[in-house]
Amino acid sequence: MIIYSAHITNRLQYIVDTLFEADVILTDNVNEYKASSLFKLNYSSTTIHDDEVWIKPHSLLFQTKIEVQTIDCFEWNGLTAFFKTEGTIAFDVLAASFYLISRYEEYLPHEKDEHARYSHTNSTAYKNNFLYLPLVDLWLKKIKEVIRSLAIHNSQFTFIPTYDIDIAYQYLHHSVIKNVFIFYKELLKGNFTAVVEQGNVYSGWKQDPFDTFNWLDALHKKHKLQPVYFLLTLLRKGKFDRNVLATKKAIKNLYQRLAEQYVTGLHPSYKSSEDVSNELLLKERNTLSNIIQHPITISRNHYLRFIVPQTYRTLIQQGFTDDYSMAYGSINGFRASTSKAFYWFDVEKNESTELLIHPFSFMEANSIFHQKNTVQQAYAEMMQHYEIIQSVNGTFISLFHNHFLTEQPEWIEWRKMYEQFLAAVSV
Repeated sequence: MIIYSAHITNRLQYIVDTLFEADVILTDNVNEYKASSLFKLNYSSTTIHDDEVWIKPHSLLFQTKIEVQTIDCFEWNGLTAFFKTEGTIAFDVLAASFYLISRYEEYLPHEKDEHARYSHTNSTAYKNNFLYLPLVDLWLKKIKEVIRSLAIHNSQFTFIPTYDIDIAYQYLHHSVIKNVFIFYKELLKGNFTAVVEQGNVYSGWKQDPFDTFNWLDALHKKHKLQPVYFLLTLLRKGKFDRNVLATKKAIKNLYQRLAEQYVTGLHPSYKSSEDVSNELLLKERNTLSNIIQHPITISRNHYLRFIVPQTYRTLIQQGFTDDYSMAYGSINGFRASTSKAFYWFDVEKNESTELLIHPFSFMEANSIFHQKNTVQQAYAEMMQHYEIIQSVNGTFISLFHNHFLTEQPEWIEWRKMYEQFLAAVSV
């Protein structure tokens, strides 16, 4: 395929590289375009060739500044679309895709949530009721059905289960003070089941309830899965950083065992996202690297607490190559409106980067604490995401936590649901 544009900008080059196959030619030479025998896509203000797909451009990809964009949504082939224009396709799919994937709107002034994150309620996807869809993937699929010669990136459906290890153990390996506090807290509440459980764990009669790692190992082996673990490597504790400290032998042994079997990455602490010097992030990364004796190049922020563009620039500076934080920590859905990995584009600097972003769409904590879903509703939501991503040959990445997959009364049904889901999709 050959694409013609009167002007080739970094934004245009980026979105063409992201959406289309590597051998697509992007040219500003109209004579080369006319003479070519390849499938033609004309991205300019006027038609050129009778046998071409014509998209009259929106101005976004030719701008250099960050400005508030007018988003007027309409229905196109059963899907929400915006940046309406003239041509074979009724909207500028290149500019609209860039707007969503680059997270352009997150550079604009916006309200933050309680954890100083970009709130999902600000987003175009939420306001226009398509957050639950990988809309960019669906646009391309629909266009491909009509224009079969379109050279969209070929991909295969993949399922990657991932886990954030926020609290590896509930009782074991924490301080005596913390365990005494837990004991009396549960005793005063009359929660005698928890009191007995804690005593049984300390006496060695029962395994720590948060230690679900052998059970997960068995599931991965049974269903031939290749998960990714993100390990919270604490040097100091805080209100939102409650894991066993990384200096403890038990944590070192656990992280070494996980790293021997699976892909592992850093789960930067809540506190590290507040450290403007980035020294804490570097210390956590180096500590984990020393523990597992392997370089750490992938990351997912604790509480999904990241800010565009600062967080991604920091990761690049620190030598990270992949990030798995692209989702909301308050609602499930497609933050970047795609299920496929993409390289991050720094809109402020107007340049592509080598940081590969792996978006995910489902986290059980969102279902439990924010969406207030029942187990059955969460299962249905997971299946919906799985099936729609499968239909566009994307990548379904799920996020679970070991401490919500226990056999404790409040979590046993979530454990069973996850086991049921893996059985259903691994047939």
